[in-house]
Amino acid sequence: MSSPTVRRADKLMSQAMVDELLTTGYCGHLATVGEDGFPYVCPLLYVWLDGKIWLHNTRARGHLQDNVRHDPRVCFEVSLPGQVFAYGRYECDTSIEYQSIVLFGRAAVIDDDPSKSLFFDALMFKYRGNDSTRPKSFYPRLDGVTVYALTVERITGKHQVLPATEMQWPVADHTKSPEASPS
Repeated sequence: MSSPTVRRADKLMSQAMVDELLTTGYCGHLATVGEDGFPYVCPLLYVWLDGKIWLHNTRARGHLQDNVRHDPRVCFEVSLPGQVFAYGRYECDTSIEYQSIVLFGRAAVIDDDPSKSLFFDALMFKYRGNDSTRPKSFYPRLDGVTVYALTVERITGKHQVLPATEMQWPVADHTKSPEASPS
């Protein structure tokens, strides 16, 4: 796999920030490629568990499962938007604070019930918390789902921090093309 140089190294997230976003992020987007060569992107709930991304979908065959069985190479993305801010005098001198992770790896279908149950325990804890009113680790429909574990081969996290108020327009002017005139 190629490992391109990151163009904006100044925006790279630390490993701790990457782990935090992967742990707390709400939804990720999984990209696969089918036999026909077309990409397919699917939004999925996920958990970051033991250094892998774990996902699930129906057991019924469809784009996602067919694509993973055809080629296990995948790309997964998680992002978190923040506030939009102006940094210069023109509308195009606007940016947004964000956190974004893109990872490349290989997806494997997980068929054993203990691993699937472990995934669902983590998924329920992440999205539901501790619900003492229902039985723990009881998943009577495990046979109806397919669980995937993504082994990470390359991961990049970037972020844009919201600048302090004194670094934003109109207090500070960081216009990218100051010689331009709207007239």
